[in-house]
Amino acid sequence: MSASIVFHLLAALAYIVLSISLWRPLTRGSTRTVLNAPSRVALLCAIIVHGAGLLLTIVLPQGLHLSWALALSAAIWLGMVVFWFQSLYLRLDSLLLILLPAATIVSLLAMAFPEGHIVNHAGNEWLRIHLMIALVAYGLSTVAALHAILMTALDRQLHRPILHQEQRGLLSRVLDTMPPLLVQEELLFRLIRVSFAILTFTILSGAAVSMAIDGKLLPADHKTVFTLLSWVTFGGLLWGRKQYGWRGRVALRWTLAGFAFLLLAYTGSHFVLDVILQRGKIG
Repeated sequence: MSASIVFHLLAALAYIVLSISLWRPLTRGSTRTVLNAPSRVALLCAIIVHGAGLLLTIVLPQGLHLSWALALSAAIWLGMVVFWFQSLYLRLDSLLLILLPAATIVSLLAMAFPEGHIVNHAGNEWLRIHLMIALVAYGLSTVAALHAILMTALDRQLHRPILHQEQRGLLSRVLDTMPPLLVQEELLFRLIRVSFAILTFTILSGAAVSMAIDGKLLPADHKTVFTLLSWVTFGGLLWGRKQYGWRGRVALRWTLAGFAFLLLAYTGSHFVLDVILQRGKIG
C-alpha cells in the first residue's frame, strides 16, 4: 500500500468520524451543530493529512500525475481549507454536515481509482503554476456548487408548511442548523467572485502556456470550450447581480450551471479515459 493511499485512508477515517460526531446529535432530536475545540484540531489535522496524500499522489518523480478522482479530491480539499479560514470569523459549523461526507467520499474515490495520466511538459514551470491555479479555481467552484445545493434545499424548506417539532424529520432539523439564507447568499457570492477572478487567471495562464508550448493562443479542445463557458456563466451571474440584483433561485441555477461546465472541463474526459476505457495507467 503506497503512502498516498495510506494518507487518503487516514483522511477519510478522520472525516467520517467527525461527520458522525456532528450528525449523531441531530438523529437524537438536537437542533444545534457545534464543533468543539478538540474537533477543530482534529479537522485541521485531517485537512493536513489529506493535503499530504494529494501531494504524494500528484507530484511524482516522472512528472505530475492527474486524474478525475484526484481532481475531485483536490477540489474538496481546497473547499475544506476555505471553510477552515472562514470558520475563524464566521460560525459555519453546520456546513460541515455537507462538506465532511463529501470529503470522505472523494478521499475513498482517490484510493479506489488511482489510475491517471502523467501531464506532458510537466517540467515546464509555467505549466505547473497554471495547473495549480486551475485546481484552486476548480476547488472554489466546487465549494460554491455545494453551497448552492444546500441553499436550494434551505429555500425549499422555508416555503414548506411549518410543522411541530415532533413532526420534523432529520433533514428539517439539519436545515434548521444552517446559517440564515441571507448570510449564506453573501458567502456564496464571495466565493463566486474569488472563483471568477482565479478562473480568469486560469484562462490567461493557460493561454500563455499554450503559446509557449504549441504556438496556439487557445487550443480547440473540450477543456478550453467548457472552461470558457464556465467563465462566461460566472461572469454573467456577477453582472446580473450588479445590474439587476439577481439572487435566490436565479443565482443558484447560474452557479450550478457554471460548475457543471467546469466539471465537464476537468473531470469528464479523464473519467472516460481512466475508468470506462481504462487508459492512462502508470506503468
